[in-house]
Amino acid sequence: MAELGLNEHHQNEVINYMRFARSKRGLRLKTVDSCFQDLKDSRLVEETFTVDEVTDMLDGLQTVVHSEVESELINTAYTNVLLLRQLFSQAEKWYLKLQTDISELENRELLEQVADFEKSEFTSSNKKPSADLIKPKLAPLNEGGSELLNKEIARLQEENEKLKTRLKTIETQATTALDEKAKLEKSLKDLQMIQGDQKANVNQDITELENKVAALKCQFEKTLNDSTANQKSLEENLVTTKHDLLKVQDQLSTAEKELEKKFQQTAAYRNMKEILIKKNEQIKDLRKKLSKYEPED
Repeated sequence: MAELGLNEHHQNEVINYMRFARSKRGLRLKTVDSCFQDLKDSRLVEETFTVDEVTDMLDGLQTVVHSEVESELINTAYTNVLLLRQLFSQAEKWYLKLQTDISELENRELLEQVADFEKSEFTSSNKKPSADLIKPKLAPLNEGGSELLNKEIARLQEENEKLKTRLKTIETQATTALDEKAKLEKSLKDLQMIQGDQKANVNQDITELENKVAALKCQFEKTLNDSTANQKSLEENLVTTKHDLLKVQDQLSTAEKELEKKFQQTAAYRNMKEILIKKNEQIKDLRKKLSKYEPED
């Protein structure tokens, strides 16, 4: 069987249209035949006719046949326009723009292919049309197309809502993490303030010792002025005091270093430092996740 290069559904639609066209063509041919038969019945009653009579009969027949053929051609053109209108309307429902090639309508090879197709479908096979081939009109696609489009829109809206909910959850987690980070930073500052107070106390002790040394020096100078006899003893006391001061300063420095070392080794300090490191890592991960959902410019 000849084929038109269409799928089964579209080929069945072509067969329906060809069946319609064959029916209309048959009716018009019968009308033309009736014109000739009427002429025979009404005018050809004599055995001989003059040239004028024959000319008059042929002119009348030409007028009638011309009118019938013209009416059929006009009706065929209008019918084709209505058929194209159905196809274009269905295409516009899907926002498609169809194009036609008028030059292909006079392609002799394609016309012969259509003729072979018609012959194989309506003359050679002699088969009865199936239920799919006798549909009165094209199945409208507007309702099915709208339904599919609405389903797709609904699916996209549902997916969008899910993404919004997920983004809101991530934003909430990020806000919570930032709050926890702020709290940990505040706690760290408090610990640093405590450490600073301890250092201030050490510095105060050093200042007091320096003040004592200064007082001893003043006393030494006064004693030196009052009595030169005690100068050597006072000098020895001064040297001893200086050694004691250096020893005390060294002890204070050592104590300060040990205090700072002990503080850094405390469980609270280590735990606070580990928590800060973990929270910083969580914030980095959340920022990376948020960047995936931020709209691109």
